Amino acid sequence: MVLRTALEHYAQQQKIARWALLNARRRRFGAVNDLVTLVALAQTQAARDGAAAVGRMLSEQNIDADPEGTVRPAALARTASDGRDLAGLLSYAQNRTLVTPAQFDRIVLTQVRDAGRSGASVGIASRPQVTGYVRMIQGATCDRCAILAGSFYRYNTGFARHPFCDCIHVPANRGTAGDLRTDPKAYFDSLTTAEQDKAFTKSGAQAIRDGADMSQVVNARRGTQTAQVYGRDLKITTEGMTKRGLARSRMSGRQRVRLMPESIYKIAENRADAIRLLKLYGFLI
Repeated sequence: MVLRTALEHYAQQQKIARWALLNARRRRFGAVNDLVTLVALAQTQAARDGAAAVGRMLSEQNIDADPEGTVRPAALARTASDGRDLAGLLSYAQNRTLVTPAQFDRIVLTQVRDAGRSGASVGIASRPQVTGYVRMIQGATCDRCAILAGSFYRYNTGFARHPFCDCIHVPANRGTAGDLRTDPKAYFDSLTTAEQDKAFTKSGAQAIRDGADMSQVVNARRGTQTAQVYGRDLKITTEGMTKRGLARSRMSGRQRVRLMPESIYKIAENRADAIRLLKLYGFLI
């Protein structure tokens, strides 16, 4: 079963990302501040939609789960996916020699789509009654995402994605997630032979058609990374850490770095602690 609200959320995220990309291309070689303002606006819109969509998707599943805070979309903007300042990344992206047009597109789309996913992630984390999310693909997708399609993950699990990935979160509880899951093999079988060959390579697709295990053929981890830095090298950002920044105002005087949501999930002792830290670092109010 695919939720109507999930499809609407996916479509809206695509609309925001396309708008950002078209306008960013026009501004690529202009003033970097104009480019940052544009991408940050798209990040805010994507994060706002991601957070709002969580409630709608839960309602469609008849899951009553009130959040213990309100997501601040602006807190998820002006920061790159890896925690660095967005201005630094986009300044680099303006370099004609180092960054090709395709790489520029990837940078812009990644920042906007990751903000949307972060908005949904924080929205899910703010609801203790919701245990996790299901990964949703839509339309034609790559082999790596096809393998992960419909998988259920705990709320604090980093979202595995690759460049240009447009998969989204669908909030769910483990007991009901089965209704939302997608069978990767069923997805494969729904494709034409040509589409199978394109998505999985000719040899890989033929192996699957011959009965090989899809996971073994694809090796889902190859080329797919999570938004979380593994180990104890946690993602941080300096955004919101000025003297007047909301995040800094909530933190002790000794703290000068701000954890990103994915890092918060990694170190939080439990759900209540995760919500406390999301509020401390200004992602929830």
